Amino acid sequence: MDELKVHKLDELIESFINYLIVECGLSKNTILGYSRDLQLFTNFLLSKKISDFNDVRPDTITSFIISEKQRGIAINSITRSIVSIRMLYRFLLSEGKLQKNPLTTIESPKLWKRLPVVIPTHKIDKLLSIPDTTTKLGIRNKALLEILYATGARVSEATAIQMDWINLEYGYVKCRGKGSKERIVPLGTKAIEAIQNYLKVARPEIKNSQHSPYLFLSKAGKPIRRENIWKIVRNCALKAGIHERISPHKLRHSFATHLLENGADIRSVQEMLGHVNIATTQIYTHVSKQHLKAVHQQFHPRD
Repeated sequence: MDELKVHKLDELIESFINYLIVECGLSKNTILGYSRDLQLFTNFLLSKKISDFNDVRPDTITSFIISEKQRGIAINSITRSIVSIRMLYRFLLSEGKLQKNPLTTIESPKLWKRLPVVIPTHKIDKLLSIPDTTTKLGIRNKALLEILYATGARVSEATAIQMDWINLEYGYVKCRGKGSKERIVPLGTKAIEAIQNYLKVARPEIKNSQHSPYLFLSKAGKPIRRENIWKIVRNCALKAGIHERISPHKLRHSFATHLLENGADIRSVQEMLGHVNIATTQIYTHVSKQHLKAVHQQFHPRD
């Protein structure tokens, strides 16, 4: 077995795990679960002399499922492994690192559907009020949080925003998403005000800011890192008294759900989120329906 090819498998899995940590803010136990599932799958591939994810076929996946059953692995655990593999392939395809997905014809036993966690609007308001706008980094953090919630941008998209991608006069920002696909997303009044304040008061005071094309900078004048945005969101949440695990991606979930709850049509939300498939956006309609049901039960006289 070519050691370089084996190393390539490990590198691709590592890039996926880093995406789960940085973009999705998943818990340590969840990350370990994905890692274990993918290590089992990799070991199976190597036992079949397969050292390239592009060489995996649907019957390879079927053989893996049969092998796991023969080892006495519970159906829930096998299903979780297939979900992990499916997510890995979706990620690698979106990053342009693979050309085909062998799981398109593979069905997993249906378990419960995990709905996205949504932050209530009153907690969002509290979170956005936390940054100390008497300091330059506090002003930056305020603008950053406002833009995340105003646009539903992924954390990687927020780090990539450049100065000429934002138009405060017309109130929009350009986001460059997966596969370098670009979309224009409107900005609300609060976000525009926070960004204007950042550009006027704080950003000019950041080291080497005049030489950087990026909107959000670290105190050293470099483009802010994704991990730091995650920390900013988490720290502000704790200061706001929000003890649930809050991440930039949960702000994205909340952005989409709150729009739908207030009457936005799903196609517009799909476009603002940058989803290629509307089925990805439809999960937020389930959350919105849950909200409507709760309101009905609370206020309808016959409930």
